[in-house]
Amino acid sequence: MGGLSCWVVTDGKAGMENQCVGLAEGLGLDPVIKRVRLRTPWKQLSPFLLRLGNRWSLAAEGDQLDGPLPDILIATGRHSVSSSLAIARMSRGRTFRVQIQDPGIHPRHFDLVVVPRHDRLRGANVIVTKGALHKVSAEKLAAAASRFAERLGHLPHPRIAVLVGGNSGAHRLTPAIAERLAERLAALARTHGAALMVTPSRRTGAENEAALRRHLAGLPGEIWDGRGDNPYLGYLATADFLVVTADSVNMVCEACSTGKPVYIVDLEGGSDKFRRFHQGLEVDGLTRRFDGKLDSWAYEPLDDTRQVAEIVRRKLTERPPF
Repeated sequence: MGGLSCWVVTDGKAGMENQCVGLAEGLGLDPVIKRVRLRTPWKQLSPFLLRLGNRWSLAAEGDQLDGPLPDILIATGRHSVSSSLAIARMSRGRTFRVQIQDPGIHPRHFDLVVVPRHDRLRGANVIVTKGALHKVSAEKLAAAASRFAERLGHLPHPRIAVLVGGNSGAHRLTPAIAERLAERLAALARTHGAALMVTPSRRTGAENEAALRRHLAGLPGEIWDGRGDNPYLGYLATADFLVVTADSVNMVCEACSTGKPVYIVDLEGGSDKFRRFHQGLEVDGLTRRFDGKLDSWAYEPLDDTRQVAEIVRRKLTERPPF
């Protein structure tokens, strides 16, 4: 894929942008990232009517579709749809366009559409994945294990990486759930000699994070405070088990890319899509519900990003020359 140019176009949501960048990196590309915003009246239009969009539909506070058009466009989010369709017209079809997540219009308007199986969209050019694409790879995990060896190497085994999200549109991490999680983790540390490597997020909330720190104080491990080198990949790379809150498809899929046992912490709320997602991974043998116990099991690491990248490469080689 050397020599090909690539744009990633999103509305700036980190989780969605990471999916696009992950695919670009899986293709061996260094993408230009454009975060777009729609202006009136396009931001009020339905996804179907966004087909009428063009480069002038973008608001000034976002990035513009300036510069030589890319060979490959990877986009996601409602705000990116009109940009993708505009680029198709501007490039006269030369730009190969991949849309991640359901675009809200028929997939025939794109070269490829990538959706997780818990979404309902299907079509001849729709790639269905088990979960979300992401930037974690075996190579990055190996590098992180080396980079964090001195910082984490003294911790005893088993090591448990704990990835804590929080409140979202569908889920709620309540103080009661945080207390119960902290108590179960503390019990594992005391009864199994486990080390706990905990990374809260911005959505965790001060009260919930305080509960974790209170119950885990003095036990082997660390709770990242958001300062210095982010140990997230180091935790994934050096853990023996992973415990992940149910609110983040991205975090769960990144955890499952390690091939290690992944336990899911149920939160309040949820949705049909999330339930289908979690049920699928459970049936596949990748995850189990966290009840305070530890068991080992093996599975083929989840690698949707590599698999989608291989399909994109094949599609590009099959394209007739312009």
